[in-house]
Order: sequence, then C-alpha cells, then structure tokens
Amino acid sequence: MAGAVGGPRVLLRKLREVMAEQVTAQQRLDNIVVLIASNMVAEVCSVYLIRPSNELELFATEGLKPSAVHQTRLKIGEGLVGDIASHARPLNLADAQSHPGFAYRPETGEEVYKSLMGVPILRSGRVVGVLAVQNRTKRNYTEEEVEALQTVAMVLAEVVAAGDLINLDELADTTETRRRPVHIAASPFAEGIALGHAVLHEPRVHVARLIAEDVDAETERLEQAVYQLRGNIDDLLETEDLSHAGEHREVLQAYRMFANDRGWLQRMSEAVRTGLTAEAAVERVQNDTRARLLRAADPYLRDRLHDFDDLANRLLRQLTGVGLSSASGNLPIDTILIARNMGPAELLDYDKERLRGLVLEEGAANAHVAIVARAMGIATVGRAEAILDTIDQGDAIIIDGDAGDVYVRPTSDIIDAYSEKARFRARKQEQYKAIRHEPSVTQDGEKVALYVNAGLQVDLGHLHASGAEGIGLFRTELQFMVAAKLPSLKDQIELYNAVLDVAGDHPTVFRTLDIGGDKMLPYMDIADFKEENPALGWRAIRIGLDRPALLRHQLRALLTAAAGRSLRVMFPMVAEVAEFRRARALVDKELARLRKFGHAEPAHLEIGTMLEVPSLVWQLDTLLPYVDFVSVGSNDLLQFLFATDRGNSRVSNRYDILSPAVLGFLRYIIKKCRAHDVPVTLCGEMSGKPLEAMALVGLGFRRISMSPAAIGPVKMMVRSLNAGLLEAYMEGLYGLPDATVREALTDFAQDHDVAI
Repeated sequence: MAGAVGGPRVLLRKLREVMAEQVTAQQRLDNIVVLIASNMVAEVCSVYLIRPSNELELFATEGLKPSAVHQTRLKIGEGLVGDIASHARPLNLADAQSHPGFAYRPETGEEVYKSLMGVPILRSGRVVGVLAVQNRTKRNYTEEEVEALQTVAMVLAEVVAAGDLINLDELADTTETRRRPVHIAASPFAEGIALGHAVLHEPRVHVARLIAEDVDAETERLEQAVYQLRGNIDDLLETEDLSHAGEHREVLQAYRMFANDRGWLQRMSEAVRTGLTAEAAVERVQNDTRARLLRAADPYLRDRLHDFDDLANRLLRQLTGVGLSSASGNLPIDTILIARNMGPAELLDYDKERLRGLVLEEGAANAHVAIVARAMGIATVGRAEAILDTIDQGDAIIIDGDAGDVYVRPTSDIIDAYSEKARFRARKQEQYKAIRHEPSVTQDGEKVALYVNAGLQVDLGHLHASGAEGIGLFRTELQFMVAAKLPSLKDQIELYNAVLDVAGDHPTVFRTLDIGGDKMLPYMDIADFKEENPALGWRAIRIGLDRPALLRHQLRALLTAAAGRSLRVMFPMVAEVAEFRRARALVDKELARLRKFGHAEPAHLEIGTMLEVPSLVWQLDTLLPYVDFVSVGSNDLLQFLFATDRGNSRVSNRYDILSPAVLGFLRYIIKKCRAHDVPVTLCGEMSGKPLEAMALVGLGFRRISMSPAAIGPVKMMVRSLNAGLLEAYMEGLYGLPDATVREALTDFAQDHDVAI
C-alpha cells in the first residue's frame, strides 16, 4: 500500500501486540498513536474522544505538542475534526489549512502541518471519537490508506468500549441514550407493573475476535456465511410461516435484495483484506451503514436501518453460531423480554415463572402475541420506538402496562415511585381478593357472570384464585403450539381431563383448534400457508373441515375426557351456517363411535360457535336454532368489521371499540340471541378493561370472559353499577356520528360512582 509500511495487516498485528502490553491506559494509547504514525508514514497521529460535555478532547497524540493532550477541545462540528465527528465521514485533505472549516488551536503547534486524513471512531454507528493523521507536505492519501485508518478506528472503538484504554465513566454517552436513563412513551398492551432486567429476544452478537490470523480463511468464512444467509432467506420466503417467525414477507423480500447486493459483500470483503475477521468486517460495514442512515434526511432511508441491522445480525449469528432466540438461555428471575415483534408461540417458549414483562418495538394490542401475554399475566407494552437501539442486555428496566411507559436504566426516584405503584397495585389486588367470592351482581340486581380465558395447564390455578365462575374460553391450540410434534390422543385427553378436574362444577368452554394466520404449528407443512392475507385465509374451522381427521382426533379426545361430565365445545371462524352444520356432524360421528365401542359419553353436551365473522351475524335467525350457545370473539369480529389488520400498528388503533358502529353491531347480536333464547358470551379482549366491560353490560351482555387479572377490577365495576340506568343511557349513543363514545361512557361512570 502506498505510503504505509507493511500495509494494514501488519499494522493490526502490531496493534494487537501493543494492546497486550502491561502498561497504563494512557501509556497504551500513547503507544498506539506512535505505532499508527510510523506505519502510515505520518508525522502526526491524534486520537480525540467525545466527553460528557459533547466536546471532542485530544486524548493522545504523536507529533503535536504533548502539553495539548487533555487540554485541547473542540465542539462537535467545530474545525475539521469536529466536522468528521458531526457527519460521521472521513476527510482526506492535501491542504487542510485552506479548508473553510479549519480551526486553529495554537496550543497544539499544528500550524506547520498541511495535509490531514481523519476518520470517525464508530461504535454501533455512533461516533465516539476521531482518529487523524497529518503531514507537513501537501499529500493526497490513497483510498487504501483511508480504508486502513478506518479499520484501525474500528479496533480502537472496540477497545474503548471495553474500557481497555480509558475509564468509560470519562466518556460521553455518544448514543445520547445508551447509558443514561431513558423514558419511552409506548402503547399499553397488557396491564401490570414490571421491574426487572432486559433480555433481548434476538441477542446481539459481541464480536470479540477482531484481527484476522488468516485473511484467506476469513474471506472464505465470510463468503460461505453470506451464501448460507441468502439460502436461509430464500427458504423463509418459500417455506416459513412469516407471521410466526416475526417477519413480514415484504421485509424478507427486502432482506433478500440487500443480501444479494454485490456492493454489500464487496465492502465486507475489502474490510477482511485489511486484516479484520469476517465478524469484524460485518460489524465494520454495518457501523458505516448505521452512521450514514442515522443522518439521512429521508425518513424512508432511516427506516431501512432496521432492515440492515437485522440482516447484519443474522449474518453475525451465522458466523458465530449464536442462537436466534434467548428462550433456551439462562434467564434472570425478573426477565423483561425485548423484541421488535414476535409470534405467540415464540413467547410461549419462555419460562413463564421468570418472565415479568414484554416490550415490543412494533406490534398491536390485539395481535395474538399480546393476547397470549395477557393470558400469561405479564405486563406488556408495544410500539416502544427505538427500544432496541436504546437498551442493552441486562439493563434495568421498568414497564408500565397500564400507561404504556418504559423506563430504561431508571433513576432511583423512578424506581422508588414504581415500587410504590407496585405496592399500590398489590393493595388493590387485596381488595379484589376480598370480593372474589362475592357475587358479581349490579346495584339493581343484574347477575353478570365473569369467566376466565385460559389455554395451558398452568393457567388453571387462576380459575379459583380469581373468583371466576368458569372458563369461558379454553384455547386448545396453545397445547399444539408449544409441542415439538403433534400432540397424541393420549396427550390431549390428559390435558382436557386436567382442565375438567380443576373446573369441577364450573362451566368450561373448549374452542377447537384455531390455527393459521399468526398461530402456526412448527410441524405442519408451512407451504400450505403461503397466503397474501393470512387472517382471511386458511385457518381455524376451515382447516378443521378440510382436514377432518385432525378435527375428529381433537373431538374424540374432548368427548373421551368428558365421560360422565358436562362438555361445552365451540368452533372458531365459522362464516356460514353450513360450516357449523358440517362441524357439528363430525361431533355426531365421534359420538356414534363412542357408542359403537361401548365408551362412556359426556353426561351433558353443548355445541356452540364463535361469532367473529360478520357474515354469520346476518344469518343469526337461521343459525341460532342449531346452536346451544354463541361466543362473540370481538378481536377478529372488529378486525373484519373495520377491515383493519389487528397486527398492523398503523391501522390497529385507527378505530375505537367503543364507537357507535361497534356498539350498535353488538347490540343487534344481543337482541337476536335474546329473541331466540340462546345464551351469548363475549370472550374477546374487549371485556378485559372495566370501562369496556361496563359498555358490554349496558349493551345487555350478562356473560363475559377475560384474562384472570381482569376479573377483580371488572367485578368491582359490576358491583358499583346500575345496569338499568346505563342501558337507558346508551340508547342515545348508538346513532351518534362520533368516532367514539369513550368520553361519554367515562362521564357516566364518574357521575354515577362506577369503579372503572
């Protein structure tokens, strides 16, 4: 390489030797600048680092006056060094003093030097300092020399971050958030307060080995890893359930485009040729990419940063063998999980006993992962902007699932405040516990039965602890989602037996398999689920009717487990009466099979349907004579009613469930069910908050099912409510042109002392 002694590989090897010397941090940094200057044939080499005052301080130099070290400071953007830091880009000037941005510092003695080459010292795409070389003569540094200095700057960034050069407490937080306390206003997905420590769902890879021993071997490793990454992305697009994997098809298509970009591989290959390992080269190129995109004016380009980060992390995991998820690792006892987004099955992979909370950078309140989080009783927030750029593994974190607030590395006063809030919640829980055996009856004598939603055996303890009157929705698919293979008939019978044993005389409603969409089974043929609109596609009862053996297998297990006892079964996603009749016919076949082989039947059997597809609402007069009960699934029903993907954060909150359109629609259902004397329950997430539950009582619902944690607050609301007054009041709300009547209902509650 022109102008250098031995090239960048020799420089990196010598740098490693210097780093191993048993000297003080300042001596080590002084030795490093001497080494760089001699290798680059430069008369000056200087290292500037950013201090808490957001100024660049000269930390070491070879060639400038030694007395200037720790004395010379520049603001970000001031002078040529400040310009490099401000724009995170190299400068290569043959005559630096003629540059309009040149800032003279007499204490340095740099007035005799003409040429300057400087590069940012980057860490995670953020500038932590500047590395510069200078010469007396006007000199054009080559591109290879710029590349070499950038490579050295990356090594410097890593050793600075490790605290090997200076005390980290002396450095500025150049991410502006990375080590300081941070507050993020997110959206509440599941109520609760959680104090704990962060665990990244997709752990970041720490690159420990920076300098290559064998450049040819590292080049081969890089090329092989990129080849495998491209193949994996192709496989994901062809065979993977994108929703379950937490990725969208559009994102993966962008990944494939980026992964096949020749320029991306070329830049990493060039970094390897300067003497970096394959992993360090990936991180080096990603640092440069982050630095550019973080400063991009175009918001679209800034959004692409997530794509590049994910792609680089995938490649790093490919190179290092680090797992894709933290679920199998050693979790702290107060784990708060951090993810961009995830599927419900991925959440179920984690140890429930150690999981305190969940923070999603994206997501939506009615996405299935949020529903499962509520069922697990863990505080959850979503749409926590830039949380992954803000937090590190193991950071202290507080999440407020009631208000949606996230506090990363909270101060002592925030910790004290939330500790008190947690104690207050505990006292409220004691109040709820005190009324758990009291009747759920309104002030004017209306009985409102409160049930819990469940799905796993560990949920069963909540039935009695909450004071619920039964299980209004048992999600049978969760057993299938957490299993490594299709649960056997014996496995299913054992679970359903356990549920019925715990429930005893309390009614329990089993929903048959509701899979598809974002609830996939890893052992199924995913190729069958490549759909443009999975929520509207092949799922739930549609799969059951097209694969009757699967549905009959489950019905056989349910009927066998309920021998001599009461059994209630309902079918999900029914869109027309004919579908219900076909499903009911399968029950009859399984009953006939029991009788044929002399097996005991359920003593009492009720068959119902979920009411979640709007088309079925307009067939109620035809449907209701065939069913024993119906359960309104408000999550999907409202998704279809408003044509809004509940997993899409851009539109999921566009419409309020307390809008006149929704309330009028539900009121119509109530009137039809009353006319046919068919019991109706609402078992969607709408019932889990006191205000929404109050509206349901005002509509005429007398059976609602919710997460166990919601039973206490909702029962307290019911016992403070006059249902007749509310029902009369709500008659004036259905025809309003407003987007929501939430404020009007809140005013009613406050005026009538309803506990919401």
